[in-house]
Amino acid sequence: MWAIILEKLTFFLVNAVVILLCIALFTLIERKVMSSVQRRKGPNLTGVYGFLQPFADGLKLLIKEIIVPSNANFYIFVLSPVITFFFTIYVFLMIPFYPGYVILESPLSIIVLLAVSSLSVHGIIFSGWSSNSKYAFLGSIRSASQMISYEICISTIFLSIILLSGTYSLFDIVKNQEEIWYIVPLFPMWVIFIIVSLAETNRAPFDLPEAEAELVAGYNVEYSSILFALFFLAEYGNMLIMSALSTIFFLGGWNTIGFLSIIPGNVIFAIKVSMNVFIFLLVRAAFPRYRYDHLMKLGWKNILPLVFFIIMLESALMLMFNIFPSI
Repeated sequence: MWAIILEKLTFFLVNAVVILLCIALFTLIERKVMSSVQRRKGPNLTGVYGFLQPFADGLKLLIKEIIVPSNANFYIFVLSPVITFFFTIYVFLMIPFYPGYVILESPLSIIVLLAVSSLSVHGIIFSGWSSNSKYAFLGSIRSASQMISYEICISTIFLSIILLSGTYSLFDIVKNQEEIWYIVPLFPMWVIFIIVSLAETNRAPFDLPEAEAELVAGYNVEYSSILFALFFLAEYGNMLIMSALSTIFFLGGWNTIGFLSIIPGNVIFAIKVSMNVFIFLLVRAAFPRYRYDHLMKLGWKNILPLVFFIIMLESALMLMFNIFPSI
């Protein structure tokens, strides 16, 4: 029994370290891509091609003093970024990167994933409220309303995948795409998923909760040192999660086609996730920030009705051709 617990704990710690390294590399790639788009060099002094820059930034944040506002609720203020980061890591443990390479496998993994990801918004609300700052509180309220609104869109997109695959398991969804990837019949849904992912992760052009010109960075404005770093890591971790889910739901996961079958599945999965990450970065470099009322209108009046229409059309076609799977 103790050997099994020790094995699981070791596996968890190794995965946590790998996840943190991936997030650190992601921040470097983002700065390199943005600098390339803007025709400048980006990080190039700390390490070879600036490779050590993320680690230098992390060390700087780690050794800085943690400053807590005098009127803040100390315990909630400190625990809020920890809660947000914990739920991000927890969702990561449910992602199947390769057959057999998943810590928390469940036949209802989509339901569990939605439930856990919904809880992460509490850390953002608590951080804004406990800071006792009107700017942080406004930022947390805006972030909560945005995340809840687009989470409904995410849930309906998940419903379309469940209808097509006939399962709630992420592993089985990938297995069902061995012959054809779901991006082929559900290409409009994939485009919508990318847009909704940008809003769900508070990324440009939908980074309204952190709009510097309006809210001075929003819910995390009072945070410093490692507490700010936890919010930072959670945000970039959520982008990697959305990229991984896009790969699992629409791009066949680790499945390959043709001569690419000689490449290991985990390498294929990493390449597909990197392609989705690259889309995140290009969108940030190319599009200006939305206005908040336009953002909410886009989610409730445009995207959500369109997703429901696609689901109804998908259901009608599956019933017409008698290809409805049993769940």
